[in-house]
Amino acid sequence: MLNPIRPSDDNARALAGTLLKSARTAALAVLSPDGAPLVTRIAFGSTPDGQPLTLVSDLSGHTIAMRSDPRCSLLVGEINGRGDPLNQPRLTLEATASFLDRTSTQHEKMVAHYLRDHPKSKLYIGFADFSFVLFTIKIGHLNGGFGKAFTLSSADLASCAS
Repeated sequence: MLNPIRPSDDNARALAGTLLKSARTAALAVLSPDGAPLVTRIAFGSTPDGQPLTLVSDLSGHTIAMRSDPRCSLLVGEINGRGDPLNQPRLTLEATASFLDRTSTQHEKMVAHYLRDHPKSKLYIGFADFSFVLFTIKIGHLNGGFGKAFTLSSADLASCAS
């Protein structure tokens, strides 16, 4: 059988970069402590160097799940409302979540950076139960529309994210 996954190329990396830079939300998939899958919508951002990032509350189920098992997956790519949604590009990222220490200087820098793209989070970003989560990408699966599937390495994604 013919492999439907194309080798990564500059066009695939550019499309992945566009999806990463334009995303303000993502679907986050995690494994609950009982092993059940859980998918939720999160605010999506990035660090100044392009590493995926979100802000979560300790009260949420997905935070509890990531603290128990940091393996996760993110899906970015907004449906624009025109045409077949399955023909619109999207990027799935296999990742590992790590929590940023709230007392670190990196946290302070991240607050200002995050507020630039998510100004409404100013209402809760300082609450004691909120933390930044950084996602270390293992691999990406880009679906650019019908017949346009690519697997992107973490190096491919790092080169197009910043």
